[in-house]
Amino acid sequence: MFYCLVVISLNNWQDVLIVVKPETVIRWHKKGFKLFWRYKSRKGGPGRPPVDPEIRKIIENMAKENLLWGAPRIHGELMKLGIDTISERTISNIIRKYRKKPPSQTWGTFLHNHMHNTFSIDLFTVPTATFKILFVCVIIRHKRRNIVHFNVTMNPTAEWTAQQVVEACPWNKAPGYLLRDRDKIYSGFFQNRINHMGINEVITAPQSPWQNPFVERLIGSIRRDCLDHVIVLNKKHLKTILTEYLYYYHHDRTHLGLSKDTPNHRSIQARIEKNRKLTALARVGGLHHKYEWQEAA
Repeated sequence: MFYCLVVISLNNWQDVLIVVKPETVIRWHKKGFKLFWRYKSRKGGPGRPPVDPEIRKIIENMAKENLLWGAPRIHGELMKLGIDTISERTISNIIRKYRKKPPSQTWGTFLHNHMHNTFSIDLFTVPTATFKILFVCVIIRHKRRNIVHFNVTMNPTAEWTAQQVVEACPWNKAPGYLLRDRDKIYSGFFQNRINHMGINEVITAPQSPWQNPFVERLIGSIRRDCLDHVIVLNKKHLKTILTEYLYYYHHDRTHLGLSKDTPNHRSIQARIEKNRKLTALARVGGLHHKYEWQEAA
């Protein structure tokens, strides 16, 4: 440290007096305020602790390997790996540079009145490579978002649709309510078959898909996570793809509506250890991955 001594003659003090404007004094004060808090907030001082480099690397790898995942999905995967010291907001800031566009928008309205004895049914279409149309019927249980049944056909009828409900409900295990829309395929034969099974139909209002959110959200997930990224060849090919996706959906994929658990309950592994290596297990042909701690070789 150096010291400088300046001697000023009292007789000539007017010569060193600097006259400044009030705006200049205010500007100096603002600059001094910024410098003061920059010093107070310097690295190593109090504040939010930095993200562990190893955890940051894991998040970056997940973002690169799963381009369809957003911060909530990655956060759910980390929770299943025993890493619960990082928030969704921090993950969102880390993966932002890997996203060319924001994650798909989610449904704005959900059915909060969970009826544990309720199923939902709906059909959606899938085009093939030769421009034919396949119809997929899905039936979902509200309680755990389980897909209890699905099937594919080229010519859906009321008889075929009613048979799907029969196959989804083993003896004495029919739900109390079946939520559906007003599609004409649910005609008199379908209604009679459902009533004979002791199931009460709950019909949504016209053009109101938000009244049947569980199955609508499921169909959206199937499209975004899977079908939007493949070309279906035929009926058999579509069944194979959906079977593989539904296994991932039930056993590996974390769900926001289930507190980031899976429909079939995915256990939480022990936290990261030095003698363990994080392994990515490909799902749905590599569109998604499941992460597990495994013993290092």
